[in-house]
Amino acid sequence: MVSKFRILVSSYHNLTYGIEVTITFAKNISAILYDVSPFIKVYKNGTVERLFGTNIVPASVDPTAKVLSKDIKISPKLNVSARIYLPKNATYKLPLLVYFHGGAFFTESAFSPTYHNYLNSLVAKANIVAVSVNYRLAPENPLPIGYQDSWLALKWVFSHSKGKIGNYEAWLKKYVDFGHVYLGGDSAGGNIAHNMAIRVGSDKSGTGIVLDGLFLNCPHFWGNKLIGNESSDPKRAGVMESIWVHAYPNSTGFDDPLSNPGMDPNLSKLGCKRVLVYVAEKDILRDRGLYYGKALRKSQWDGVVKVVEIKGEDHVFNLNLPNSTKAKNMLKQVALFLNQGLVKYQI
Repeated sequence: MVSKFRILVSSYHNLTYGIEVTITFAKNISAILYDVSPFIKVYKNGTVERLFGTNIVPASVDPTAKVLSKDIKISPKLNVSARIYLPKNATYKLPLLVYFHGGAFFTESAFSPTYHNYLNSLVAKANIVAVSVNYRLAPENPLPIGYQDSWLALKWVFSHSKGKIGNYEAWLKKYVDFGHVYLGGDSAGGNIAHNMAIRVGSDKSGTGIVLDGLFLNCPHFWGNKLIGNESSDPKRAGVMESIWVHAYPNSTGFDDPLSNPGMDPNLSKLGCKRVLVYVAEKDILRDRGLYYGKALRKSQWDGVVKVVEIKGEDHVFNLNLPNSTKAKNMLKQVALFLNQGLVKYQI
């Protein structure tokens, strides 16, 4: 028997935080519908067991901190929210990073310790504003819902460039330079960030969204044909395939343009001029990141892409080992990327 409890942790800025704790009382493997370890297990009775990424930490308005943060509901009806980060001593308009967390589309959140700590560090180093989007997770909310939530959040962010709106956030209106907006994400979040940039470049509905650049960390892409190092580890390759199958059961397959940018006829419409991609030597997704850079260069996209491979490291190593020398250097380089072309002017 499997039971699931939701434990209330705290309530902050009208957002309720909780941790879902799944307890298995009897180990009956036949009760499992499918297993996408190390991310989730789904049982035949509908229970979803998340194997990590359920912990949360509150935002911080501590005036002694270098970075302030607060949470806001973007769409209460759809349960789409975000955590916003602001350097404490901001005195002029700053670049904005809209960030999408990883977790195979199944786990993690904008409120997890991993992403709270990472964005605190990046905002402090780069002196930027950041919006960390909390989109709904599969499998309860299968893709394309995560993409739809992310697009909704991006449009909400840019609505602040047009004047005061109903769901208004003062930090965005006062401190963001909407001429310098970047998208970023890691793993599944990198996939989302890329697809948002594609939509920005392809959308003709007059959203007013203009992007300066795109930062992808070990982005989750895949395809029908294995490339590079993917065939060297059948088990990890199988997990990558299982992720897409269960996160987006109604997709057209691994060569769906949302999964494989190299098969996207709109790749040349990527809605920015600068892209920075990080891949890790030991990561099963390494060659997808390298291929992504090559595909962009071969398309008619009018921009510059730089792909950096970190030797001796594995998937999103900088999030797992943030105090390592390589992670600190990566943080510095990303901060520089987010500040290129910046002209400071007083508020």
